[in-house]
Amino acid sequence: MGTSQSSNGSPSGVPMVPPWVPDIPLPGMPAEENPDNAPREGDNQERPSGTEPRQPIPVAPAGRFGNSRRSLREFSNSGGNDSMRRGVGRYIRGGYGGSATATRRFSGTAQTASALNSALSGGASSQFTAAGGQLDPVLMSGRSADEVMDAVVEAIRPVDGTQDTEASRAAIKDALSEVLTKYPDADLLNLEDQQRELAIECYVAADVFRRFQLDVGKKIIEAAPSATTGLARLKEVREYIKETVAASFRKLQDGGQRLVKGRITQIVQNGLRETFQVFEGYAE
Repeated sequence: MGTSQSSNGSPSGVPMVPPWVPDIPLPGMPAEENPDNAPREGDNQERPSGTEPRQPIPVAPAGRFGNSRRSLREFSNSGGNDSMRRGVGRYIRGGYGGSATATRRFSGTAQTASALNSALSGGASSQFTAAGGQLDPVLMSGRSADEVMDAVVEAIRPVDGTQDTEASRAAIKDALSEVLTKYPDADLLNLEDQQRELAIECYVAADVFRRFQLDVGKKIIEAAPSATTGLARLKEVREYIKETVAASFRKLQDGGQRLVKGRITQIVQNGLRETFQVFEGYAE
């Protein structure tokens, strides 16, 4: 599960959405989620058409993950889906101030998903796979699947020293590995639509889980009767997040929102928001 197990999580007294996270407005955000019609501090640029003004980023209170950790400690010690769902729900509600702010916190995930889509689409229209690009098929010729995956990670999310990037890099490789597990003969730099959609969905789920692990995963390990049990509990949370993300994307697809070029960032944000709303519904 990587080095993220040693993290003590995001601190209190800081903005719930760090300044390095891109602030992408959610299309059609209901006005009741922004009662003051107040833009984010320092944000004077014109808003995209069809979006609502942004409310200020809340500052994380002391003990922001306390309620979540208590539920997750119970889950880790004795198991039980109810305590796990409650812990994840409280992670969103208390740790990130609710689904709307949590979605803004994961704006970088949506942007990276768009770049990943471009890298996996192939063709000269992609900045990554065009002639001379970082993932030019000529340059990638003869490389192993692991080498291609590593090249995609480097192209999409080069190292910058932040935890977000570390988590995102691992999530990209998780997603590509899952695609190859299901489609062993897939060409990673020229995926079919169904394969590419799976890659994006798996990436989003993996990135959410790895952020969760950084924030509160340590408590699950510490509260478990054994290290083996702790890792098994983390795997249960990972599967729950993965299943919820998949269900959210299916719901969007059934409603006509497809992961197509030019709409990836928007659709992924909508999927994240739907996922976090599901989580938050179990917070009580």
